[in-house]
Amino acid sequence: MNITRAVITAAGPDQRRLPHQLLVDSDGVEKSVLKIIVAEATRAGIDDIGVVVHPDDTELFQTSLANEGNWTVIPQHEPRGYGHAIYCARDFVGNQPFLHMVGDHVYVSRDDENSTSRLLALAAREECTVSSVQPTREHEIGYFGAVSGQRVRGTHDVYTVDGVIEKPTPTQAEQALVVPGLRAGNYLCFFGIHVLTPSIFALMTPLVERGDTRIGLSDSLNELAKSEKYLAIEANGLRFPMDAKYGRLRAQLALGLHGRDRAEILTLVCDLLAQRELISSKHQN
Repeated sequence: MNITRAVITAAGPDQRRLPHQLLVDSDGVEKSVLKIIVAEATRAGIDDIGVVVHPDDTELFQTSLANEGNWTVIPQHEPRGYGHAIYCARDFVGNQPFLHMVGDHVYVSRDDENSTSRLLALAAREECTVSSVQPTREHEIGYFGAVSGQRVRGTHDVYTVDGVIEKPTPTQAEQALVVPGLRAGNYLCFFGIHVLTPSIFALMTPLVERGDTRIGLSDSLNELAKSEKYLAIEANGLRFPMDAKYGRLRAQLALGLHGRDRAEILTLVCDLLAQRELISSKHQN
């Protein structure tokens, strides 16, 4: 299975602004979140990238992506949800599997092989839909889709998926999403990166044609898990949703601590903590 195209969704109300937030990447260069995401995809060998945007933002994204290789801006003319945004890219990807990434997450690799490369390799080998996941503490699961399943025998990080719930409550997770082998209170939540096959469009088409106003991805993936092979692989990196509280701060610290300026960042953090303790001591005296 040859995967050469990627679809980045950036049409949602929050996604319209978050991809343009500036961060200092691990190489010490200031870039937009969108450019950091695009770099993650191109490092993994993706040739063509489609970005799904609100029609009013077409020119802004074209400017942001100037000189970034082969890319296409795809308008989502109706605000019908995250899944519908992916559906808008069906002509761009054609009848081929494709990489999908969300436009409001920052991905930070822990080693030379990034999470996207590992995901693509597994999808190519197994020729099926694969989602990158990460064990996530209970208090954070409300930000993500989460999966249930079983670990594939002979592996430590690959799972067969048998169900998906979007942004579950802790009660839902405890009842339906416990995965054997995970630490108590942790659940496998989406990392924000998937390899999707054309089957996803077939599942969404009836929803689009009957006029559903909110079409999600998780519901379609839940249906897909019932009818064909669907795997998940634990990411070997970190993901930071920019819409979470302190999301931008956490993403920036992670990029800095995993980049060339690690020593400088650690020094700055230590200095801030020392100053805080000094001020606290003066107030106590």
